[in-house]
This record gives sequence, structure tokens and C-alpha cells, in this order.
Amino acid sequence: MRDKTQTNSTGPGDRLIRAGVIVFFLGAVATVVTVAPLFLHAKPFPTYMFGLSMLMGVGFLMAGAGLLRSIAAGRRQARAVR
Repeated sequence: MRDKTQTNSTGPGDRLIRAGVIVFFLGAVATVVTVAPLFLHAKPFPTYMFGLSMLMGVGFLMAGAGLLRSIAAGRRQARAVR
């Protein structure tokens, strides 16, 4: 079955995983930017920056949902082959 799958094809959940990774890294950058003034003894950023830090959790959940969707599609495909 694997020989019929194209290498550039995307399965169910792949786009959700990619989007989740991007959102996670945006949240990670926001977290580093938010925490940096604490170590540099600078003026802290406004409160909305802490809200942007929450994107790490959102991205993690998005990627997890994409992973679960991919697993479910694989199981459905395996059941159909039997």
C-alpha cells in the first residue's frame, strides 16, 4: 500500500499539525520576548504580550488534534483494507 502513496501528498491532519507547529513557535518567540526584560532589568512589556505567550498552548493543542485526526484516518484505512 505504501508504494502507491505519493511522497508529496498530504493526509488528514497534516495541515493542522503544520499550523500548530507555526503557532507554537510564534508563542515561543512571544514568551522569550516577554521574559527577556526580567533578565535584562528593563521595563516589562504590556499585558497583551503575556496573552501572546498563550499561543504556545494553542499551537500544542492544534498539533495534537491534527495528530489524533491522522491516527484516526490511518485506523479507518487499515480497517477498510481488511
